[in-house]
Amino acid sequence: MNHEKATYPKDPDLPSTITFLPWEGPAILLVDLDAFFASVEQLDHPEWRGKPVIVGGDPDRRGVVSTCSYEARAFGVRSAMASSIARRLCPEAIWTCGNHARYAEISKQVMDILQEYTPFIQQVSIDEAFLDVSPGRYIKDHPILMAKRMQEQVAELGVTCSIGLGSSKTIAKIASDRDKPCGLTIVYPGCEMEFLAPLPVRDMSGIGRKAEQHLHDLGIYTLADLAKADEQLLKTIFGKNAHMMRERAFGRDATPVTNDHEVKSVSNEVTFSTNVIEQSEIRQAIAMIATKVGRRLRRNKLAGYTITLKARHDDLTIHTAQQTLNKAVDDEREFIDVLYELLPEVWRPGDELRLLGVGVSSFNVHDEQLALFGSEELDTNKRATRTLKRSLIEATDKVKDRFGEDALMYGRELRFIDKRTNTIAQEGDD
Repeated sequence: MNHEKATYPKDPDLPSTITFLPWEGPAILLVDLDAFFASVEQLDHPEWRGKPVIVGGDPDRRGVVSTCSYEARAFGVRSAMASSIARRLCPEAIWTCGNHARYAEISKQVMDILQEYTPFIQQVSIDEAFLDVSPGRYIKDHPILMAKRMQEQVAELGVTCSIGLGSSKTIAKIASDRDKPCGLTIVYPGCEMEFLAPLPVRDMSGIGRKAEQHLHDLGIYTLADLAKADEQLLKTIFGKNAHMMRERAFGRDATPVTNDHEVKSVSNEVTFSTNVIEQSEIRQAIAMIATKVGRRLRRNKLAGYTITLKARHDDLTIHTAQQTLNKAVDDEREFIDVLYELLPEVWRPGDELRLLGVGVSSFNVHDEQLALFGSEELDTNKRATRTLKRSLIEATDKVKDRFGEDALMYGRELRFIDKRTNTIAQEGDD
């Protein structure tokens, strides 16, 4: 099933199956599940296998492609593409809005497999994970042999993965993208520059379209160019990260694989199929989105102090506003009013909004203001009311956990069912 592996150094006599060149020093893997959402859909719908499948929002409602099968990619469809464009490129595609719970289930099964190989694993997204398989105390097998076994075990689940193997996370990440699907790209220690030098700068994570254009304006097109560039010049693009980016272009990246990923924010945003204009409608949308954020906070056992409201206008400009509270919250009823207060900072009457987003962050412990005065009876009544409300929201969460997110909905949510684009990748824990 696996492709013939790509290996650096490029040695035609390098054994391809049983024995391998010795590996000395750090060995980092990046395991990337191939077209993951679409692959799970093809797994669950055998009749879709071999056909173009697109997981994304409604083409008629400003939806966006979350991912697509390789059959759809042959038509030019790509992730983050507007669904309307994807439909024109591939009119025969099978469309689905996706099933995040199912994707999370398969993702966990994959991560359980990977954890059998090393205690040093860092899951960076639902379909990607770094693993430190450096030979030593915990690792006795050759890294290439381990990578091959991982691919075989993942394939038994009905999905496939591509793997990059190198001496650092930077090398492993770039290598994982070189040969898809089912590829295995190996960069031996000491061969980093041979591998990186000819690649375009955009291949390195952290370099987006704007940075790429700025680099091109300076005559920097490849990672070799970036490695040789003057660091002071790079500061005009990357600021304080200029040295780090240059070192990564050299293949020098000592960032460790850590399994203590800290969630910094929980957010949700909705792109509307038609613009929202009226204040009452916007407030209802805010309440609907806040409800989803509150649920995600409680699911992750998080409570945050900083509340953020985001709005994208019809001209595509984005405005944000935030407020920090004096206590941490995980119940949307405690921060919806704050969002209403922030609304005038991102929207004026008459403005048309394409998107609204709500986020909660600052999960670290703050010193909270305590009341100095107040009757004991009033405090008791407040505590009883708070306990009752908490019981109600916990009961609501349990219903949704058992029967699905749509099993119990507020009227404000029902109103926006026909306005959502149904794009799955619209909420995140960053």
